[in-house]
Amino acid sequence: MKLDIASLEVFQAVVRQGGVSKAAAQLNRVQSSVSTRIRQLEDQLGEALFLRDNKRMTLTDAGHNLLPYAERMLTLAREAADAVQTKNLNGTFSIGAMESTAAARLPQVLSQFHAENPEVSVRLTTATAGALQNSLSNEEIDVAFIAEPVGNRGFQTLPVFSEELCLVAARTYTSISKTASLNGRTVIAFEEGCAYRRYLNDWLLGEGIVPGTTLSVGSYLAMLSCVSAGTGFAVIPRSVLSIIDVHGTLQHGELPGRYSRVQTLMVWRKNYTSPKLKALQSLLAGNE
Repeated sequence: MKLDIASLEVFQAVVRQGGVSKAAAQLNRVQSSVSTRIRQLEDQLGEALFLRDNKRMTLTDAGHNLLPYAERMLTLAREAADAVQTKNLNGTFSIGAMESTAAARLPQVLSQFHAENPEVSVRLTTATAGALQNSLSNEEIDVAFIAEPVGNRGFQTLPVFSEELCLVAARTYTSISKTASLNGRTVIAFEEGCAYRRYLNDWLLGEGIVPGTTLSVGSYLAMLSCVSAGTGFAVIPRSVLSIIDVHGTLQHGELPGRYSRVQTLMVWRKNYTSPKLKALQSLLAGNE
Protein backbone atom coordinates (compact mmCIF):
# COMPACT_ATOMS: atom_id res chain seq x y z
CA MET A 1 0.00 0.00 0.00
CA LYS A 2 1.40 3.39 -1.01
CA LEU A 3 0.28 6.32 1.12
CA ASP A 4 0.14 9.61 -0.74
CA ILE A 5 2.05 12.44 0.96
CA ALA A 6 -0.47 15.04 -0.23
CA SER A 7 -3.34 13.08 1.36
CA LEU A 8 -1.43 12.80 4.63
CA GLU A 9 -0.84 16.55 4.54
CA VAL A 10 -4.58 17.12 4.19
CA PHE A 11 -5.27 14.64 7.01
CA GLN A 12 -2.83 16.44 9.31
CA ALA A 13 -4.34 19.83 8.49
CA VAL A 14 -7.88 18.65 9.29
CA VAL A 15 -6.67 17.27 12.62
CA ARG A 16 -4.77 20.43 13.57
CA GLN A 17 -7.46 22.84 12.38
CA GLY A 18 -10.33 20.83 13.82
CA GLY A 19 -12.36 20.65 10.65
CA VAL A 20 -12.50 20.74 6.87
CA SER A 21 -13.27 24.44 6.37
CA LYS A 22 -10.31 25.70 8.42
CA ALA A 23 -8.02 23.08 6.90
CA ALA A 24 -9.08 24.17 3.41
CA ALA A 25 -8.29 27.80 4.26
CA GLN A 26 -4.86 26.84 5.61
CA LEU A 27 -4.05 24.72 2.56
CA ASN A 28 -5.58 27.26 0.14
CA ARG A 29 -7.95 24.64 -1.27
CA VAL A 30 -11.70 24.39 -1.69
CA GLN A 31 -13.54 22.41 0.98
CA SER A 32 -14.76 19.77 -1.47
CA SER A 33 -11.16 18.96 -2.42
CA VAL A 34 -10.20 18.45 1.23
CA SER A 35 -13.26 16.27 1.91
CA THR A 36 -12.52 14.17 -1.18
CA ARG A 37 -8.91 13.61 -0.10
CA ILE A 38 -10.02 12.42 3.32
CA ARG A 39 -12.61 10.02 1.85
CA GLN A 40 -10.02 8.64 -0.59
CA LEU A 41 -7.54 8.08 2.23
CA GLU A 42 -10.20 6.31 4.32
CA ASP A 43 -11.16 4.13 1.35
CA GLN A 44 -7.51 3.25 0.75
CA LEU A 45 -6.97 2.27 4.40
CA GLY A 46 -10.36 0.62 4.79
CA GLU A 47 -10.96 2.51 8.03
CA ALA A 48 -12.87 5.62 9.05
CA LEU A 49 -10.40 8.21 10.32
CA PHE A 50 -12.93 10.71 11.68
CA LEU A 51 -16.23 10.67 13.49
CA ARG A 52 -18.45 13.28 11.84
CA ASP A 53 -21.00 15.18 13.90
CA ASN A 54 -22.40 18.05 11.81
CA LYS A 55 -19.33 20.22 11.14
CA ARG A 56 -17.31 18.74 14.00
CA MET A 57 -14.74 16.05 13.23
CA THR A 58 -13.00 13.98 15.88
CA LEU A 59 -10.44 11.23 15.35
CA THR A 60 -11.39 7.58 15.50
CA ASP A 61 -9.01 5.03 17.02
CA ALA A 62 -7.65 4.41 13.53
CA GLY A 63 -7.14 8.14 13.05
CA HIS A 64 -5.27 8.41 16.34
CA ASN A 65 -3.04 5.52 15.27
CA LEU A 66 -2.32 7.06 11.88
CA LEU A 67 -1.53 10.60 13.11
CA PRO A 68 2.00 10.09 14.55
CA TYR A 69 3.05 8.13 11.46
CA ALA A 70 1.62 10.80 9.16
CA GLU A 71 3.47 13.53 11.04
CA ARG A 72 6.75 11.60 10.89
CA MET A 73 6.36 10.89 7.18
CA LEU A 74 5.55 14.53 6.39
CA THR A 75 8.51 15.74 8.43
CA LEU A 76 10.87 13.28 6.72
CA ALA A 77 9.54 14.24 3.28
CA ARG A 78 10.13 17.95 3.99
CA GLU A 79 13.58 17.34 5.47
CA ALA A 80 14.53 15.09 2.54
CA ALA A 81 13.59 17.85 0.10
CA ASP A 82 15.60 20.35 2.16
CA ALA A 83 18.64 18.07 2.43
CA VAL A 84 19.25 17.89 -1.31
CA GLN A 85 19.25 21.66 -1.74
CA THR A 86 22.78 22.95 -2.21
CA LYS A 87 21.93 26.36 -3.66
CA ASN A 88 18.89 28.47 -4.43
CA LEU A 89 17.11 27.38 -1.25
CA ASN A 90 13.32 27.31 -1.48
CA GLY A 91 10.25 26.05 0.32
CA THR A 92 8.86 27.08 3.70
CA PHE A 93 10.92 27.79 6.81
CA SER A 94 8.82 27.98 9.98
CA ILE A 95 10.29 30.15 12.75
CA GLY A 96 8.81 30.75 16.19
CA ALA A 97 9.90 33.53 18.53
CA MET A 98 8.96 35.36 21.68
CA GLU A 99 7.30 38.65 20.80
CA SER A 100 10.22 40.70 22.14
CA THR A 101 12.69 38.83 19.94
CA ALA A 102 10.45 39.05 16.90
CA ALA A 103 10.02 42.80 17.33
CA ALA A 104 13.47 43.95 18.42
CA ARG A 105 15.99 41.36 17.23
CA LEU A 106 14.77 39.48 14.18
CA PRO A 107 13.68 42.12 11.63
CA GLN A 108 17.20 42.86 10.41
CA VAL A 109 18.21 39.19 10.55
CA LEU A 110 15.19 38.02 8.57
CA SER A 111 15.58 40.86 6.08
CA GLN A 112 19.12 39.72 5.37
CA PHE A 113 18.04 36.06 5.24
CA HIS A 114 15.37 36.96 2.68
CA ALA A 115 17.86 38.95 0.61
CA GLU A 116 20.20 35.95 0.47
CA ASN A 117 17.45 33.34 0.02
CA PRO A 118 14.58 35.07 -1.82
CA GLU A 119 12.82 31.82 -2.78
CA VAL A 120 12.40 30.69 0.84
CA SER A 121 9.01 31.54 2.34
CA VAL A 122 9.61 32.38 6.01
CA ARG A 123 6.62 31.85 8.30
CA LEU A 124 7.14 33.68 11.62
CA THR A 125 4.85 33.05 14.59
CA THR A 126 5.07 34.52 18.09
CA ALA A 127 4.18 32.83 21.38
CA THR A 128 5.40 32.35 24.92
CA ALA A 129 8.54 30.31 25.58
CA GLY A 130 6.45 27.38 26.83
CA ALA A 131 4.18 27.36 23.80
CA LEU A 132 7.16 27.58 21.44
CA GLN A 133 8.78 24.53 23.02
CA ASN A 134 5.52 22.60 22.54
CA SER A 135 5.36 23.69 18.90
CA LEU A 136 8.94 22.53 18.35
CA SER A 137 8.23 19.16 19.96
CA ASN A 138 5.13 18.75 17.79
CA GLU A 139 7.18 19.64 14.68
CA GLU A 140 4.88 22.58 13.93
CA ILE A 141 7.87 24.91 13.59
CA ASP A 142 11.46 24.28 12.49
CA VAL A 143 13.34 26.58 14.84
CA ALA A 144 12.51 28.87 17.77
CA PHE A 145 14.03 31.78 19.67
CA ILE A 146 13.46 31.21 23.38
CA ALA A 147 14.84 32.70 26.58
CA GLU A 148 16.96 30.36 28.69
CA PRO A 149 16.65 27.86 30.25
CA VAL A 150 15.44 25.22 27.80
CA GLY A 151 15.19 21.88 29.55
CA ASN A 152 14.08 19.57 26.75
CA ARG A 153 16.87 17.06 26.05
CA GLY A 154 15.56 16.56 22.54
CA PHE A 155 16.60 20.10 21.59
CA GLN A 156 19.85 21.66 20.52
CA THR A 157 20.51 25.27 21.48
CA LEU A 158 22.73 28.14 20.40
CA PRO A 159 22.99 31.43 22.38
CA VAL A 160 22.30 34.29 19.96
CA PHE A 161 21.14 37.38 21.89
CA SER A 162 21.75 38.78 25.37
CA GLU A 163 18.79 40.67 26.82
CA GLU A 164 18.96 43.22 29.63
CA LEU A 165 15.78 43.03 31.71
CA CYS A 166 14.30 46.26 33.05
CA LEU A 167 11.73 46.83 35.76
CA VAL A 168 9.35 49.53 34.55
CA ALA A 169 6.60 51.58 36.17
CA ALA A 170 4.92 54.93 35.63
CA ARG A 171 6.69 58.06 36.83
CA THR A 172 3.74 58.64 39.15
CA TYR A 173 4.82 55.59 41.19
CA THR A 174 7.03 55.83 44.23
CA SER A 175 10.60 55.17 43.09
CA ILE A 176 10.89 51.54 42.03
CA SER A 177 14.39 51.50 43.52
CA LYS A 178 12.52 51.04 46.81
CA THR A 179 11.30 47.51 46.28
CA ALA A 180 8.84 47.74 49.18
CA SER A 181 6.85 50.20 47.08
CA LEU A 182 5.84 47.31 44.80
CA ASN A 183 4.00 45.44 47.56
CA GLY A 184 0.32 45.18 46.70
CA ARG A 185 0.84 46.70 43.24
CA THR A 186 -0.51 45.09 40.06
CA VAL A 187 1.88 43.03 37.95
CA ILE A 188 1.41 43.41 34.19
CA ALA A 189 2.74 40.41 32.27
CA PHE A 190 2.15 37.92 29.51
CA GLU A 191 0.25 34.73 30.28
CA GLU A 192 1.82 31.80 32.10
CA GLY A 193 4.56 30.21 30.02
CA CYS A 194 6.32 33.52 29.40
CA ALA A 195 10.00 33.21 30.33
CA TYR A 196 10.31 36.82 31.50
CA ARG A 197 7.24 36.45 33.72
CA ARG A 198 8.98 33.49 35.34
CA TYR A 199 12.09 35.60 35.99
CA LEU A 200 9.93 38.38 37.46
CA ASN A 201 8.10 35.95 39.76
CA ASP A 202 11.40 34.45 40.95
CA TRP A 203 12.80 37.92 41.68
CA LEU A 204 9.67 39.00 43.57
CA LEU A 205 9.80 35.85 45.67
CA GLY A 206 13.48 36.32 46.45
CA GLU A 207 12.91 39.95 47.47
CA GLY A 208 9.92 39.08 49.63
CA ILE A 209 7.65 41.30 47.54
CA VAL A 210 3.98 40.38 47.57
CA PRO A 211 2.28 41.97 44.57
CA GLY A 212 -1.45 42.46 44.16
CA THR A 213 -3.32 41.11 41.18
CA THR A 214 -1.81 40.12 37.83
CA LEU A 215 -3.04 41.69 34.60
CA SER A 216 -2.28 39.41 31.64
CA VAL A 217 -1.81 41.14 28.28
CA GLY A 218 -1.09 39.95 24.75
CA SER A 219 1.53 42.40 23.51
CA TYR A 220 4.31 44.68 24.70
CA LEU A 221 2.46 47.69 23.33
CA ALA A 222 -0.52 46.87 25.56
CA MET A 223 1.85 46.18 28.47
CA LEU A 224 3.64 49.52 28.20
CA SER A 225 0.38 51.39 27.67
CA CYS A 226 -0.99 49.94 30.90
CA VAL A 227 2.26 50.64 32.74
CA SER A 228 2.46 54.26 31.55
CA ALA A 229 -1.17 54.77 32.61
CA GLY A 230 -0.19 53.79 36.15
CA THR A 231 -1.98 50.43 36.18
CA GLY A 232 0.99 48.50 37.51
CA PHE A 233 4.61 47.47 36.94
CA ALA A 234 6.28 45.03 34.55
CA VAL A 235 9.57 43.54 33.39
CA ILE A 236 10.56 44.16 29.79
CA PRO A 237 13.75 43.73 27.72
CA ARG A 238 15.59 47.01 27.14
CA SER A 239 15.72 46.16 23.43
CA VAL A 240 11.92 46.50 23.33
CA LEU A 241 11.98 49.79 25.23
CA SER A 242 14.32 51.14 22.59
CA ILE A 243 11.76 50.67 19.78
CA ILE A 244 8.53 51.79 21.53
CA ASP A 245 8.05 55.50 22.22
CA VAL A 246 6.68 55.92 25.76
CA HIS A 247 7.04 59.73 25.76
CA GLY A 248 9.05 59.85 28.97
CA THR A 249 6.17 58.49 31.03
CA LEU A 250 8.14 55.63 32.59
CA GLN A 251 10.81 55.10 35.17
CA HIS A 252 12.91 52.00 34.78
CA GLY A 253 15.89 50.20 36.25
CA GLU A 254 17.76 46.94 35.84
CA LEU A 255 16.82 43.82 37.73
CA PRO A 256 19.71 42.85 40.01
CA GLY A 257 22.20 40.00 39.83
CA ARG A 258 21.36 36.91 37.81
CA TYR A 259 18.06 38.43 36.71
CA SER A 260 19.68 41.38 34.95
CA ARG A 261 20.70 39.58 31.75
CA VAL A 262 19.09 36.62 30.04
CA GLN A 263 20.34 34.74 26.99
CA THR A 264 17.97 34.18 24.09
CA LEU A 265 18.67 30.80 22.53
CA MET A 266 18.12 29.58 19.01
CA VAL A 267 16.52 26.16 19.51
CA TRP A 268 15.84 23.26 17.15
CA ARG A 269 15.17 19.53 17.39
CA LYS A 270 18.25 17.30 17.54
CA ASN A 271 16.97 15.19 14.67
CA TYR A 272 16.36 18.22 12.44
CA THR A 273 18.89 19.56 9.98
CA SER A 274 18.53 21.48 6.74
CA PRO A 275 20.43 23.98 4.59
CA LYS A 276 17.92 26.64 5.72
CA LEU A 277 18.83 26.03 9.35
CA LYS A 278 22.54 26.18 8.53
CA ALA A 279 22.03 29.40 6.56
CA LEU A 280 20.27 31.04 9.51
CA GLN A 281 22.94 29.81 11.93
CA SER A 282 25.66 31.25 9.69
CA LEU A 283 23.82 34.55 9.42
CA LEU A 284 23.42 34.86 13.19
CA ALA A 285 27.09 33.99 13.74
CA GLY A 286 28.01 36.79 11.35
CA ASN A 287 25.85 39.29 13.26
CA GLU A 288 27.36 38.57 16.67
